[in-house]
Amino acid sequence: MNYPSMSMENMAVKLQELLATYGLKIIGGIAILIVGWIVAKVFRNVASKMVLNTKIDTTLGSFVTNLTYYAILTFVLITVLAQIGVETTSFIAIIGAAGLAIGLALQGTLSNFAAGVMIILLRPFRVGDRIQGAGAFGVVESVQIFTTIIRTGDNKVITVPNSKLLGDNITNYSVKGTLRVDMVFGIGYGEDILKVKKILENILQQDERVLKDPAPAIVVLELADSSVNIAVRPWAKTDDYWGVYYDVTESVKLEFDKAGVSIPFPQRDVHLFQN
Repeated sequence: MNYPSMSMENMAVKLQELLATYGLKIIGGIAILIVGWIVAKVFRNVASKMVLNTKIDTTLGSFVTNLTYYAILTFVLITVLAQIGVETTSFIAIIGAAGLAIGLALQGTLSNFAAGVMIILLRPFRVGDRIQGAGAFGVVESVQIFTTIIRTGDNKVITVPNSKLLGDNITNYSVKGTLRVDMVFGIGYGEDILKVKKILENILQQDERVLKDPAPAIVVLELADSSVNIAVRPWAKTDDYWGVYYDVTESVKLEFDKAGVSIPFPQRDVHLFQN
């Protein structure tokens, strides 16, 4: 009848021995983990503010900050394991072997990381640039370790894998600071071309966003089936592109109406034959 009590006593003794041996180590490991995590977050926040307040490229600063954050967390994790009593030398060897296996299984993820490094080195775009690539069009918000975050004009957020973005054609609309606004307006064959070109010149001159240099071009583009197409190509700053495009288009319609200039539209003549 005393066996159960002896067993319970033995378990209590063993538990006390375990707590005495590993209790402080476990508590110390948890403390190191918490402190390390806080330090990593504080470092990331401070580094982000330093990037904003200095002349360091935002794209490079964001990428390095995120990379360092995860490196600190990895170091903290190894330190915690050492504190608990795990042999870190063999553990690191196991991590290396496991890393090789995981690397083979996650080739796409590693290629995204490599592509992220190449984006930072080659700098085809920076944070804040308006780009088009990998089927996405918008403003670059951040370049992270594996992905690039793009915000579209209607405020949607697109997460694009770095390898897919780097492997595609990248069109950067912001790098030069100016863009040419290409517009085409059709007029009837009976209209005075010189008069129409003068109206278009006045519209562009009245818009302060249209740059004087390079000078805008107004040329006859083609003699189409039902209209004479006039190409209007002013230059504007990148941020003014859509404003110029929309406002000039509206002004052209209003001024053409005032001047009585006709804008042809597709028509079809139907002939009826009676037997």
